[in-house]
Amino acid sequence: MAEKVLMKGNEALAESAIRAGCRFFFGYPITPQTELAAYMSKRMPKVGGTYLQAESEIAAINMVYGAAAAGARAMTSSSSPGISLKGEGISYMAGADLPGVIINVQRGGPGLGGIQPSQSDYWQATRALGHGDFHVVVYAPSTVQEMADFVREAFEVADRYRTPAMILADGMLGQMMEPVELPEPLDPADLPAKPWATTGHADARPHNVANSLYLTAEALERLNVERFERYARIERDEQRAEAFLVDDADIVLVAFGASARIARSAVVAARDAGVLAGLVRPVTLWPFPKDVLEATVPASKAYLSVEMNMGQMVDDVRLVVNGRRPVEFFGHAGGVVPTPAEVLAKIVDMNGRFVGKGGE
Repeated sequence: MAEKVLMKGNEALAESAIRAGCRFFFGYPITPQTELAAYMSKRMPKVGGTYLQAESEIAAINMVYGAAAAGARAMTSSSSPGISLKGEGISYMAGADLPGVIINVQRGGPGLGGIQPSQSDYWQATRALGHGDFHVVVYAPSTVQEMADFVREAFEVADRYRTPAMILADGMLGQMMEPVELPEPLDPADLPAKPWATTGHADARPHNVANSLYLTAEALERLNVERFERYARIERDEQRAEAFLVDDADIVLVAFGASARIARSAVVAARDAGVLAGLVRPVTLWPFPKDVLEATVPASKAYLSVEMNMGQMVDDVRLVVNGRRPVEFFGHAGGVVPTPAEVLAKIVDMNGRFVGKGGE
């Protein structure tokens, strides 16, 4: 029977990772994700796992590489500048086809920025998490419950496709407390077999090697092509999004994570005012849920991307809409959180320009 408790987002994510079979955590403290690492430091020894505060973010991601190569479920967490430092190691993991989970509880930037919640790492997560040709699967929770739910899914998808996966949260979700239903712990015997892992061979099979270095261009190209065939399957099968009141929506909002909570409130207020608004909430940022958004185009009049940054996901919205409808942006940056009233005012303004004053 699932257990329901009141938990902070960072702690719910950590506990759910343990219940998903994660037994190796390597991290380094940085606000606003430090509670996650602190929780792991207390819980891991009690479940026979390993917690290690590395000497740096660079060391932490390479420890994840090593544990993942040995077939273990391993995880690291950080916040925005720390993820930048992990970028090289994440690319090495992708190049060696190693699964693992990376948590980014975002803060304002660039640089050291501030510790307030932000969504300014969207481009980094979906476009440039490290060098070379690769993707990682990126989940964007919007509740503490989803912080717990998505980490298990991230581990499962990472194992299925042999790729790193990321939970892209933010300081608001990491620090807030909500009731959460924790999943039942997985039996270690139920974790997927990993015949590719470097766990010894007893002369029963050839040696396994975890490596991202290939000395011939032809070999590297062949592996990249094969990897992108897997990415194509991920794009086909793993897109996820929530659609809210979009069937008759004139103004379709697109928002992820904490911003989606704000956008949803604004959509409800807009409906109360007679404006037909709806919301598409991407759950996976990569693969971006093109199919769900595409389905809204025939009935829509305009789109509004709501984000806690200077405008990043709006680029992906425009790519899907492809000039068929106007796409506008509303957001705040640096840790300033938009309010439902501000978003509602933007919806009403767009309704007047693209639909007609007074709504339906």
